[in-house]
Amino acid sequence: MSYLCINPENKMQTRKKLLGLMWLKLALAAVLVGFLASLLAISLKHITEHYEGVFFGRAEKYNFLLLILPFLGLSVIYFLRLYLFKNKENKGIKEVFESTKPGKSLPAYKIPSHFINGLITVVFGGSTGIEVSTVVASAAVGSIAHSKESFLKKYKTELICAGVSAGVAALFASPIAGLLFAYEVISKKASKSFLFATIIATGVAGVFLFFMDEKPLFAIGLSTWHYHAIPYFILLGILAGMNSVYLTKCVLQIKSWFLKIKTPYYRVVFGALIVGIGLFLFPQLFGDGYHAVKENIATSGTTPAISVLLTLAACILLKPILTSVTLSSGGDGGVFAPSIFIGALLGLLLAFLSNRFFDAGVIPLNFMVIGMAAMLSASISAPFTALFLVCGLVGSYVLFWPILVVSLVSKYVAQKLCPYTVYTYTAKTTA
Repeated sequence: MSYLCINPENKMQTRKKLLGLMWLKLALAAVLVGFLASLLAISLKHITEHYEGVFFGRAEKYNFLLLILPFLGLSVIYFLRLYLFKNKENKGIKEVFESTKPGKSLPAYKIPSHFINGLITVVFGGSTGIEVSTVVASAAVGSIAHSKESFLKKYKTELICAGVSAGVAALFASPIAGLLFAYEVISKKASKSFLFATIIATGVAGVFLFFMDEKPLFAIGLSTWHYHAIPYFILLGILAGMNSVYLTKCVLQIKSWFLKIKTPYYRVVFGALIVGIGLFLFPQLFGDGYHAVKENIATSGTTPAISVLLTLAACILLKPILTSVTLSSGGDGGVFAPSIFIGALLGLLLAFLSNRFFDAGVIPLNFMVIGMAAMLSASISAPFTALFLVCGLVGSYVLFWPILVVSLVSKYVAQKLCPYTVYTYTAKTTA
């Protein structure tokens, strides 16, 4: 009966071949997902930047457009959703969380839905950004890839995270930030297959960035930081944590108020009216607000007038409200861009006040950069993502250690004040 025996050595070789084939297929899928997600993210980024600049430039010249554009944009999104996208609302990061559960997935129409709606929201002045739209559309690329071959079905979460990591990496010119976002926010665990797929996808995004010659969004000439500024950095972390809770509460509370309006289009009209008035009073809140951040970077070295300080304070206070109204009335987006905007202005305001009233001698530009990371870290509860993402945004690691410390402080403060973020609260209530 010896002919019935299976040679253990042959069995081991066969197993190794199957294992090698498994990793090869996963690698090929990750390469494809990484390429498509990177292409999607960079395309959406550049199209949005161009048309947001065009629309905002016109609105600056003809101020009445600030009252009209949000209504036009939100109305277009409403009718697109009604007649083209199966009359289903986009739910942001919540959709990605749900898609990782057994039996759930992101349908193909979510790619054009988030791409188009995210673009229209920001271009027409909706006070949010395209980051979450990019994340969900990129996740949909990974979700579709896993369903195309039976072998890949058990790697659904890995391929979704591969798409997300590549999309974030391409959007912010930081592959490490993309990898960390997929881990800290989406997966929260790092298996061998997760690391394998996401590292390959972010590597593809890195190659894509090299050939596209992508530049940092905020080209800032950072030179140094001083130890005497550390107490002010810590204070910035505390204030950022508090402001992130304010942003979270605004989004959740205003969304619950808007849900009480039973007719969906009335939400559009009411929300557009509020956003339009807010933009008319403070044009800095138009779209993602990055144009205002760049303007403040350029003037951060000058001594501000009281009117400038009041404007900064008003924008910090109003941005969460307009962001929440934009999202509650049908706009597509999330808290990424608002957090970066608020953090930059919060840091600048603190630096100006510290220098003016306490003769602190701190560098306002440094506070803007650290504020971006601190606010983002607290808002999405991902300090390491915020660290590398903001360093990628400014194209410099000079402030690496202050950013790391302040991001951890802001996250700690936010968690003590509020045990959830916009992302985790949504996930828990739909579990």
